[in-house]
Amino acid sequence: MITNLESLCNQVCDLARNTGQFIRNEAPKIRTEDVESKGVHNYVTYVDRAAEELIVNKLQELLPEAGFIVEEESIQKTGQHYQWIVDPLDGTTNFIHGIPCYSVSIALMHEQHIVLGVIYEVNLEECFYAWQGGGAWLNGSPIKVSGASSLEQALLVTGFPYYDYSLLERYMELFTWCLKHTHGVRRLGSAAVDLAWVACGRFESFFEYGLNAWDVAAGSLIVHEAGGRLCDFSGKDHYIFGREIVASAPGVHDELMGKVREVFS
Repeated sequence: MITNLESLCNQVCDLARNTGQFIRNEAPKIRTEDVESKGVHNYVTYVDRAAEELIVNKLQELLPEAGFIVEEESIQKTGQHYQWIVDPLDGTTNFIHGIPCYSVSIALMHEQHIVLGVIYEVNLEECFYAWQGGGAWLNGSPIKVSGASSLEQALLVTGFPYYDYSLLERYMELFTWCLKHTHGVRRLGSAAVDLAWVACGRFESFFEYGLNAWDVAAGSLIVHEAGGRLCDFSGKDHYIFGREIVASAPGVHDELMGKVREVFS
């Protein structure tokens, strides 16, 4: 059992920053021939793979007994009690197009509960982090979700489906409704950053479907520790592996979820 999550979190923050520095250094070197397709609109570069290897090697030193759930499949290892959930470069499409919004996301799961989360936004050099019961932080300062009390006051963020179009019609119905009842809806291209920015109050809510555990694991804990609320589209807590999530400031969550349930029921 880990006795000092805060100390471990600080070490993971250092790792995320170091990985981010590597990604930042490689960004100007990316060429079209460096981009590989893993599937429909799903891309990877040598930077993703090298960043993941860097992260995995260090995490194995920090917690040898832990297993891994990783996007680029650089390691296959299951831990008895602990699993690292890693996205070495969340926002690869932004990265290969030179759009400055992408991040490193690292989470630690104990049994089925996320107990540590770190998100490092590479271009702004912002490190968001949390450990269970320790609050949420950004570069050493505590953060909280927005205090907005209604969607009229809210700026939302989402992600557009890029391969799973099974819910597209209903998603667009929700998207259209949100455009009409909020300050607006943004799309950054990194679910990890979306969640981090909900946690620090820049956005009031984030919703998306078609996600993987490595997209949301770290951010979900950071939002929770910042005072936010999280659920899947049915209002339950199956958002880490359930491929859909709503994360919000408390003052807007129920109002938004009322519409989400109406659309997706």
